Amino acid sequence: MKDSVDLYLDSADVSQWTLPEGCPPVVGVTTNPSLVLQAGLSVTLGTYERLVDAASGVGMAQLMLQLPTADLTQARAWVGALQGRASQSALQLTIKLPCQPEWRACIEAVQAMGLPVLLTGLSNPVQLLWAHAMGARYVAPYIGRLAADTTQGGRDVWSLMQACVTTQNSTQPRPGPQLLAASIKTPDVLSRLMGLGAAAATLPPASLAAWSRDAVTDAAVAQFERDTASSQTLG
Repeated sequence: MKDSVDLYLDSADVSQWTLPEGCPPVVGVTTNPSLVLQAGLSVTLGTYERLVDAASGVGMAQLMLQLPTADLTQARAWVGALQGRASQSALQLTIKLPCQPEWRACIEAVQAMGLPVLLTGLSNPVQLLWAHAMGARYVAPYIGRLAADTTQGGRDVWSLMQACVTTQNSTQPRPGPQLLAASIKTPDVLSRLMGLGAAAATLPPASLAAWSRDAVTDAAVAQFERDTASSQTLG
């Protein structure tokens, strides 16, 4: 079992990759087409190549990029180009693909090219078992979305997280996929994931920056400062 959770920045905006003091170190960056659009970029191979260069330039250890289409010819072309780009540095590239059977050919193609696969959007235990059978390196459930889903009378999010952690620690028939939890809305959710033994979590840079300070800590320090000043009046 890992001693601590690995953190990834959930952003395609390179200007957000530098964090303020008080933030823990991050392992890398993870993106998807929605994050690329939010950064004001187009979802193209050229954009992805520039993200590879940027991650290498700032010394990130890992970069996770999500392919936008299940077209096998395009997937192989993109992965080949990105793999070649990443190989020029020590950057570890992981390819993100949806946890859906329609993407099986792409999953197998990426694995055949020697790159690890993250299956994103995992939402139930059957998908988890399939991801394990497919040899995925990571699975990424969207915790916030699952918690907000009421179509099935409410989701038991934490039983699924526990199943993910149990599976990540399995070795048969192969090593289990590592839980990389996404869509984390509060520090309490991150605490619970760490307590369960999640391998990794992805957070927006703004969340990491905001949570690097806490009002309770600030109030305690302010009290110490006031009491220190008051103590100087004592004879």
